[in-house]
Parts: sequence; structure tokens; C-alpha cells
Amino acid sequence: MKKKFSLRRLEYKLAPYAISNLMGIMIGAMAIVYVAEILVSASGRDLSLYSWLMFDRAAIASGQLWRIFTFIFLPPDTNLIFVLFSFYFYYLMGTALEREWGALRFNFFYLCGIIGALVSGLITGYATNSYLNLSLFLAFAIFYPHYQLWLFFFIPIKVKWLAWLDAASLLISFVFSGIGGRLSILFSVMNVLIFFHRDFWYEIKRVWNNMRFRIHRMRNSRKK
Repeated sequence: MKKKFSLRRLEYKLAPYAISNLMGIMIGAMAIVYVAEILVSASGRDLSLYSWLMFDRAAIASGQLWRIFTFIFLPPDTNLIFVLFSFYFYYLMGTALEREWGALRFNFFYLCGIIGALVSGLITGYATNSYLNLSLFLAFAIFYPHYQLWLFFFIPIKVKWLAWLDAASLLISFVFSGIGGRLSILFSVMNVLIFFHRDFWYEIKRVWNNMRFRIHRMRNSRKK
């Protein structure tokens, strides 16, 4: 008799191979790239390490296969203060998600994000890890919607409001983009859709039912 497929059984088998503290490793790699870029620039050579690591479909087709992976290690910016803040927040989000899911599920979530970014790059010709980092933020906001950040270091704002702004921005970009842009956006947030589709569907139903209830109540009040 064949055993039925079990996600828990699969997780149990793969658990020993999960990478713990994955976000710490990723941030360490980004930090190395950031310092290496500074050293290369300080050498006086007309060379940018970033340009050799970023995703470029034409360059990959010509044999520079390392670009398929190295673009995920590019730091989010060149400004030191912004980079340090980003590293801190990435680590905060990554460790929180790993604590919620366990190392294996967080590995899978991050891997899905990488695959999504890669597929979108093959479609459009260009890929960045910014959507991958955005997917971390959206997942973090779903688990910790009331976590408070200090915008511009003095304006308190809850994570959920920033997440709604990012989601609205993605939706607007999706509506006004061509087919390539739409596919790129879908694949870029594929990991969020895979892991949280039930939460999204529940929220849509909740909002829809609330709207129906309010409309029904307004109609009844008018009849009276």
C-alpha cells in the first residue's frame, strides 16, 4: 500500500538540511560585497564590482552564468547609513519569520522569492533583489502588523500601513504595466502568494461581507 504524501513528513526529512540563520548569512554576504565595492573604488580603477554581479540576461546568455545568483547579494544602496539600517531591518524580519515558521519553511520562502526574481529577470531582461526584500517585508507585516517603525527617525508608524502602501504601489504598477511587467510583478511576489493566499482570501471575504452588511443596513434604515 502506497503511503500518502504528507507535507509534515517531507519537512521532517528535509529539516536536517535547513540553513539556520539564513538572513544573517545573506546580510554577511551583502556586507562583504559592499566593502569589496568600496575597496575596488578606492583602488582608482575604472571598475564597479556591482556591474559584474547584477543580473543581465544578455551577459548571462554570453556565458556570465554567475549573474544568475550573484544579484541577490547586492546591497540595497551605497549610502552607509541607509545600508546599515537596511541590514538591521532585514535581519529583524528574517529572524522573526524564521522563528514563526522554522528554518526549513523560511528557507523555502526565500528560495521561492529568488526563483521568482530569476524568472522575472528572464522575462524582462533585468532582475533585482528589491522585490525579494519587499516580499520579506510583506510577510513580516502579516505576522506583525502592529510593529512600530520610526519613519525618518521621528515619525511613528505601524508596519501594516507601510505594507498597504507597498501593496497599493504594486497593484498600480500591475494595472498600468504591459504583459512583461505584470508577469514580472507576479513572479516577484510569488512566495508571498504561495504562503499567504489563504490569509488574502480570508481578508477579501471579510471586507466583502462587511461591505454587504453595511449596504444592507443602509437600505433597511432608508425603508424605515
